[in-house]
Order: sequence, then structure tokens, then C-alpha cells
Amino acid sequence: MTVAGELERRLAARVLNTLLRENYGSIASRVTRDRRGPALVLASGRRVRLAPGWPFQDFAVREPGGADPGDGGPPGLGEVLQTLAAVADPADAPGVAAFERECRDALAAMRLHHEHRDELAARLTAAGGPGPGRATIFYETLAATVDHPLYPTARCRRGLTAAELLAYAPEFAPEFALTWAAVPRERVTLGAPGLPPWWPGWADVGLDPGLARGHVLFPVHPLTLPLAGRIAGVIPASAPYLTVRPTLSMRTVEVGPRTHLKLPLPTSTLGLRNRRSIKPGTLRDTALAESLLREVLAREPGLRVVPAGEQCHGHAGHEYLGWLVRELPEGEIVSVAALLAELPGGRGGERRLVLHDLADRFAGGDPAALLRDYLAVLLEWNVTLFVRYGIALEAHQQNLALVFGDGPMRLLVKDNDGLLASPALLRAAGLPVPDFTDERMLTDDPHALADLFVTITLHLAAMAVAYGALPERAAPMVREALSAALAPFGDDPMARLLRARTLEADRLVAKSMLIAGTLVDKRRTGARDVNKYYGTTGPNYLRFPS
Repeated sequence: MTVAGELERRLAARVLNTLLRENYGSIASRVTRDRRGPALVLASGRRVRLAPGWPFQDFAVREPGGADPGDGGPPGLGEVLQTLAAVADPADAPGVAAFERECRDALAAMRLHHEHRDELAARLTAAGGPGPGRATIFYETLAATVDHPLYPTARCRRGLTAAELLAYAPEFAPEFALTWAAVPRERVTLGAPGLPPWWPGWADVGLDPGLARGHVLFPVHPLTLPLAGRIAGVIPASAPYLTVRPTLSMRTVEVGPRTHLKLPLPTSTLGLRNRRSIKPGTLRDTALAESLLREVLAREPGLRVVPAGEQCHGHAGHEYLGWLVRELPEGEIVSVAALLAELPGGRGGERRLVLHDLADRFAGGDPAALLRDYLAVLLEWNVTLFVRYGIALEAHQQNLALVFGDGPMRLLVKDNDGLLASPALLRAAGLPVPDFTDERMLTDDPHALADLFVTITLHLAAMAVAYGALPERAAPMVREALSAALAPFGDDPMARLLRARTLEADRLVAKSMLIAGTLVDKRRTGARDVNKYYGTTGPNYLRFPS
């Protein structure tokens, strides 16, 4: 099979697995069983052989071929999309069409990355050679080469061309000059720190310094500048200023070794409704969330956690006019999403992950020991937040990083505007309730908190990472770390609830990301937040670890 064909088959299998996991259109009713085992009947009538889908779903396309040879080979993307159309509700026709485009764009991005993989590997090898102290951006770029553990078309950035991906997407390791615009001062709201000291002057960006009397200089991503420039009163600058590099999130760029800048982008990722623009209120909520976590850490000095500094921000009341400066701590910072990335320049064809290199340097050459330490820190932190303070973080593997330096490894947390917090439990703990702009961040429903804990902390931050590194040992490692984190809280009601929803549950809740993000209109799902839509369950790998 050609490389292009193999990439298509891989994407087709991931899409079919997601449709099965979310049971969109009751597609699971097409699963049959004969003497050769379970199979899914496609719209074409052909059967795709299935295997246990552990750890996150009951059945998945059989590896490595994806289908029994007697049934005609693995499914192609066209067959999968034909089956999607066959099971879809007619009311979902716009969402199905949007997802078909999402699949085509994701496949084109996969092929583009494959075409440039050797060039990227050479550049990364030169930039991040062996030894300690690799730059944060080195790991961010490697993290962007790893597929999302659950969402099948994560490589799609809706509406962007191949040239734009090469110029701005993190998996291609580009650097580019940042663009700027003058924004009327009466529309601008700044966080308490104001503008950072490295901000350019008016002449630096080719604008009349006299504009300072009535305007504020805003950074604008080059992809966003054409749209921002059409907003009444906004004056695009004629000269770019500051060379930046995209991090894993793409809309956040590195402006210095310890400084990142988050900017709106005119695209969507992880679904049509996951827009990468920035609602102005989320910037203030991010700052409030950081302050809340720092108050918790002041009371919990034993936790090895450090929040990124996210107080410096500004917006002009528009989704394309906003920015947030993120300050990072000292040390070597490794995105958790990068742990499963393959290091470039392996010797003699050896496949060596970032995890293996870190284990050699910080865990006596034992990847399992480093993973156990990570899981212990991660789950002690999140269980303490949940039980004692009623907080659940939407901190998946992209929003977490390991910090290595003097002393034990620490966990870096960032971008927490999606957290949930219980006002009642915060008050009981003696903490003020933040005045979040987004009222959805506050809830006294403990099961809403547990849903977020299971789907983000347990599935994505813990199990997906452990399973990707050590499949046979992952479930016992996660179970042991979670049990240890819960043990100090005994019969506390929140601890009992979390045990019931994790260690003791028959099945674990899962997010329906595809349904809520693209396929089904929010008026039909009723989802207040497409990132917190729980329409299905999967096996409890903590109880049945194989």
C-alpha cells in the first residue's frame, strides 16, 4: 500500500472508532458476530472486523490491517463517510457535511506533514541536539507531531491552506514575524499589569507615534490581521515586529524562552464549534483561575505544582482583538503531550521517545519510574482540588508540562479558563468564590465535577499518556496512583463520590467530542459547553485492566 493510502486507512479507522465510541446514529447496532468474531457492517454491505477497543471503548477496528482479508481489506475514508451518512439523522446533514470536509482537510494535513517529515527531523536535530536544557519550543514542536489520543481529525485547522499550515502550524516548526494593529483606546481593557516591557513602540511597527494619544498597540496573528483590520477604527501596522514560533496550541506563540503570547486565530480545531478566536471574558477568567490555584497551593505546600503566570492580558471587546502573556517558571519545561513523541535523529534506526530520554536523565533510565512520579503528582494535585476544594481542571495533556531543574520534578498547569468550581466547597474551605465572567465555571453539582475529572484528568492526562508509553502496565499504574491520592481523604463525601465514579464504577463516562463539536447542532444536543458533553461510557480500565 502506498504511503498516501496508508495515511487514509489510518484516518478512516480512527474516524470509525470514534463513531463507534460515541455510538453516533446508533452505529453500534450494525455490529454483528459470526464464527470469526465481531464485525461492523458498513453501508456498502462489507464487514469490518473488530477487536476489543481497550482502554477507552468496547470495540475498535482490528489492528493492524483494520479488516479481515476475507472481507476485502481495511475500510477507506469514502466507505466510512458513506456509512456515516447512512446512519445520520437528516437533521444533522449540515454537521455531516462539515465533518466530511474536516476529514478531507485532516488527511491533506497528514500528507503534508509526511512530505516534510525529513526536513523537520533535520531541523529539530540541529536545534535540540543531545544533552540537558532543551528549549521549551523544541518539545512543543515534537508534541504537535503526536496524534490526539481520541479526536480523529485533530490535524484539521478549518479554512487554512497548505501554505498557511507550513508557515504557521507548530508541527512544521516555522518562525514568523508578528503583526500589530492600533486599537481605539476607549475599547481597550487591560489586566492589572498593563503592557509588558518588551512591547514595541509605534515607530517599530511603522505607525505614527501620535496615535498613542487615542490608541493602544495590539499584537495580531498574521492569519487574523485581515479580519481584525476590517473592524471599524482598527489601524493595521505596516511593519511586523518580533519573531515568534508557534507552540502546540498554534494560537499561542513563543516570544522568548520564558514568555508565550496567546492570540486569536480565525480557525477551528477539534470540531467545527471549537473556534480558536478568544472571547474577551475568558482572558479575565484565566487570570482569576490562576489566582484561585495559587491560593490553594499556598495552603497545600506539599504539592509539586506551579501555575504559569497569566495575569497580563488585554482585549477590545472583540473575538479577534485580544491577547494574553504567559510567563513560565525556570527549568526545562516538557509538555506532557510531548512525552510520547519520537525524538529525531535516533541512532541506528532506534525509535526513542522523549519519555525515554527524560528517564535516562532524571529517573535512572527507568521510564516506568518517571511515569509513576508524574502520575503521583498529577493525581495528588487533582484529587486534592476535587475533594478539599471542589475544583476540577480542564487540564489535558496540552495544558500540562513537566518542569525539571533543581529538586524533584514539578507539574506546570496553564490555561485554566475551562475549570469547574463549587462555590459551596470553596466557601467551606475558606476561599473566596471567583467572580468568573463565564457562569458555567461555577457549579455545586459534584457529578459535573466528577465528569470533568474522569474525562480530562483520568482519561487524557493519566491513562492516555501511560497507555501510550507502557500499554501492559498502564492501568495498574494509574489505579495505584489514584488509590494513593484518595487514601488520605478516607470517608470524605467527595472522596467517596470520586471512588464510586472511578475505582469502583462498572463503566467510565466519556465525552462525545465529535457529536457535540461538529455533527449535531447545539440546539439538538442541549450542550451548554461542547467540551463538556458526556453522551456515552466506556470500559472501566481501572477495574478490568486488560
